[in-house]
Amino acid sequence: MKPILVGIDGSAAAVAAALWGIDEAITRGAPLRLVSVIKPTHESPEEYERDVAHAEKSLLEARLAVEATNKGVSLETEVSRGPAGSVLVEASSDAEMVCVGSVGIGRYARSIVGSTATELAEKAQCPVAVLRTGSDRPPPDINWIVVRMTDAPGNDAVVSFAAAEAKLRRAPMLVLGGRAEELGEHADGAFERRVEQWRRHYPEVRVYPITTRQAIAGYLSANDERVQLAVIGGDEAQQLAELVGPQGHPLFRHPECSVLVVR
Repeated sequence: MKPILVGIDGSAAAVAAALWGIDEAITRGAPLRLVSVIKPTHESPEEYERDVAHAEKSLLEARLAVEATNKGVSLETEVSRGPAGSVLVEASSDAEMVCVGSVGIGRYARSIVGSTATELAEKAQCPVAVLRTGSDRPPPDINWIVVRMTDAPGNDAVVSFAAAEAKLRRAPMLVLGGRAEELGEHADGAFERRVEQWRRHYPEVRVYPITTRQAIAGYLSANDERVQLAVIGGDEAQQLAELVGPQGHPLFRHPECSVLVVR
C-alpha cells in the first residue's frame, strides 16, 4: 500500500499531523511514513551534521508520540534532502495522502511560513491535509466536518472524502449548498435530494444541509460552529490561506480548523 506521508520538522504542529495520520493509515492498511527534509546544500560538514541531527531528533520525537498511542500502525521514517515543498510534492506521487502541520498561514502564505503547505495544496498529486494544533478552548460537544456541495466536476469525490472522514472521526458532517451562481432565490429541492443520497451512502454519518450562497471560508467567518476539518477540492486550493489563518485572522474563531485538499 502507498503510505500516509507526514512532513516532520521538529514542531508540535508536525507531531499533531503525525498523530492525525495514524487513523488514516490504519483504516487503509497503509504504513505511516514520517519524513524530515534537510537543506539541499550546506556551507560546511558541521552544518550538515547539525541539520541531520535535528532531522533525526525530530523523527524520533514524532515516532515516540505515535508509539505512545499504542495503536497498531506500521511506522517508517526517512530523511530526505532538498527544498521541503518540492521533496514532498514529488513524494506525493507515491502516497495515499500527505499530512503537514500548520500553526497558521498568513496572507503572504506564498512567501513565508505557509509556503510548504501552500505548494503542497496546489501541486501535490494526492490529497493533502494541513493540520492545525490544539486550541485553548474546552473540548466541544460537536466538532463538525464541513464540505461544500456543487455541480462542479469532481465534487462527488470531495463530498465522498468528507463523508469518509466524518465516519472515521465519528463527527457530524455539515454540507453547504452550491456556489452562489448555482442558487436561485428559491431552492428547487435538488440540493436536498443530493444530500439525501449521501445519507443513504453513509447511514452512520449525521449529515446536516445548509443552503447558503457562501463558500466555506465565508460561512465559517460568519458562524461559530466548531469545525475540526474543512474539505475542499484541488480547484479550491487557493482558499487554504483563508481557511488556515493566524491569530487576528477573521477565522481565528476556528483555531482548530484543519483543511483537507482532495485530488
